[in-house]
Amino acid sequence: MSTRSPRPSYAALLRVPHARRTFAAALVGRLSYGTVSLALMLSLTRSTGSYAVAGLVMALFGATGVFLSPYRASLVDRHGPRRALLPMALLYAALLCALAAACRRPGTSEAALAVIAAFAGACTPPLGPTMRAVWAELLPDRALLQRAYSLDGVAEELLFVSGPLLVGGIVAVAPPTAGVVLSAVLVAVGTLAFVTSPAAAALRPAGREKNDGPAAEGRAGGQARALLQPVLVEAGVGVSVSAVDLLVVAYAGERGLGDGAAAWVLAALSLGSAVGGLVNGAVAWSSPTRARLPYLAAGLGLCLAAAGLAPGLGTLLAAVMCAGLFVAPALTTAYLVADESAAPGFRVRAGTWCNTAVNAGGSAGAAAVGLLVERLPLPVCFAVSGAVAAAAALVPGRRFGAARRAGGAGQSSSASSASSAFPASSVSSE
Repeated sequence: MSTRSPRPSYAALLRVPHARRTFAAALVGRLSYGTVSLALMLSLTRSTGSYAVAGLVMALFGATGVFLSPYRASLVDRHGPRRALLPMALLYAALLCALAAACRRPGTSEAALAVIAAFAGACTPPLGPTMRAVWAELLPDRALLQRAYSLDGVAEELLFVSGPLLVGGIVAVAPPTAGVVLSAVLVAVGTLAFVTSPAAAALRPAGREKNDGPAAEGRAGGQARALLQPVLVEAGVGVSVSAVDLLVVAYAGERGLGDGAAAWVLAALSLGSAVGGLVNGAVAWSSPTRARLPYLAAGLGLCLAAAGLAPGLGTLLAAVMCAGLFVAPALTTAYLVADESAAPGFRVRAGTWCNTAVNAGGSAGAAAVGLLVERLPLPVCFAVSGAVAAAAALVPGRRFGAARRAGGAGQSSSASSASSAFPASSVSSE
């Protein structure tokens, strides 16, 4: 179930046996994540009549989803996609339907909505990290895997653009709870098609293995140190990119440009990211992924700092688009580094830790920039947001292989040692 292409291309990638079916199924399921936020927010607002309550329920939904993701990923690593991912997806879909029904029912208490939403978020299936783990299993050719991750990242970004548009079309003819139900159907159907694909069967469950003492601890420590660079870079990128949303709104408001101007700037960021992701996947890089990652993070930071000096909308558009050129490549390269650092039974968890870092960084960035924008000039706020990504570029990279040799020569890395680097019991939230 693997292939090697002498001239890797996106076309060659999609010709890999079972790749198109598996990727399409994963995208169907992941489209649910692009539709659910807006549909659920609209449903909660209409049901409760309070933006504050709707925001609190959405915060609980997002928090349990993000902070429990490493634990859910560990279940996929240990038991395989079919035994872990499918029950998760079906339970998540059922809870979304229950939440939609609760929103439609008059008099449903706010506490009940919060509890259902929290449980639904806790069951969110890690389709993205699992799909990237499948790509890594299918494609031992690192050049082809680079293209796969780039295509995956660009496709995911497009899903988060098209998802809200789909919900907008639905609410024009139906109540917003229909969008929540659609999200449930998408994740259930997509996950079922994904786990029944022969490609998903390539991810064999690692199971639980006993800790074999100091050698295992050394390998676990090496695993953790090897993942430090991609995880912190992902967090830095998350902080910087999330800050842009509010900064461009503040920029447009300060100059009286209107909300439409901010939308154009954010669209330029997404366009730049998509172009950068596709180009990054197409280039045959001679330098190692760990060596490229700091430059991509630094490039993003410098472009964002320069955007704060833009004298008008045109130059701001150009600067933000240039910043976008580094976003998808930085994320993709971090996932590649994480995959290279992952022990055989730790691939889904390694990718999920990167996902968690982006989401946590995004939440922190949105909160922090809201405070800064009221206290500092906008150019300084842009510079600070860029400095976070640039600072992440200073994190030293360390290969897991080197750490493993230091921890115990000749020892093979097991799934349990990888797991103990980030033990599920220590993860209280995602």
